[in-house]
Amino acid sequence: MLHTGPCEPWPLDMSCCPDGEDVEAAVLARWQMIATRLLWALSGRRWGPSCPYTVRPCRRACMDSLPLASSRSYGSPWIPYLGRDGVWRNASVCGCRSDCSCGELCEVRLEGPVHDVLVVDIDGQALPADAYRVDAVGMLVRTDGGCWPDCQEMDAPCGEPGTFCVTYRVGLPLDEAAVAAVSELTCHLMKGCGGGGCGCRANPNITRLSRQGVDVEMADPTLFYSEMRTGLPLVDMWLMTVNPYRQTSPSRVYSPDYKRPRSTTWP
Repeated sequence: MLHTGPCEPWPLDMSCCPDGEDVEAAVLARWQMIATRLLWALSGRRWGPSCPYTVRPCRRACMDSLPLASSRSYGSPWIPYLGRDGVWRNASVCGCRSDCSCGELCEVRLEGPVHDVLVVDIDGQALPADAYRVDAVGMLVRTDGGCWPDCQEMDAPCGEPGTFCVTYRVGLPLDEAAVAAVSELTCHLMKGCGGGGCGCRANPNITRLSRQGVDVEMADPTLFYSEMRTGLPLVDMWLMTVNPYRQTSPSRVYSPDYKRPRSTTWP
């Protein structure tokens, strides 16, 4: 999944930026969004919420876990499988028992981490929020006694009869440390680009300054960029905590057996 970043700015704590109270709301919102996108990228593109995604999932079936030759040899809705206790049983193609569930779960997998689910639409009708839940990692489970469609009309747009679409957002939830970090960075950028003398012009490319008999040693600002740091204490402490190895994107594990949800990219 392509992570395009947040569509909304992260929340601010104005006690970290008292000068921001005298700034126009539009200017504050602009630098708040810039700081949000910078921290989202520097922290490994894992924090949310992201922009909404609409996907068309494929429901998991027990036959998916069988070898290809075996899955083709069974035409009935029941297939035999060997349980962990060594006993052969019949499993339904329409659902699977998990390691802990006594009954079959109707579930689809969403690429995550799932921040929240906005809409689940089946045949143009939105399901109520209490009709499903999200289990880690990214399993959308039906809880109202119904089940997800076995297939759908992929040539029809979402909202039409015969379609199954899920709109959700991805990303880890923000904590108080993230709010403090984005607040400090927002104030820093706003001061510099507003003529305050720091922020955008706070780190000139000099390492030593001599003036009127005073010598000042400065850190090489390019080291901050190579280390994915900013030089701001709250921001860098948060980045060191959540992204100590300076990852530029979330880690991924791919499986040829996993059917990824389909999403429309154009138009």
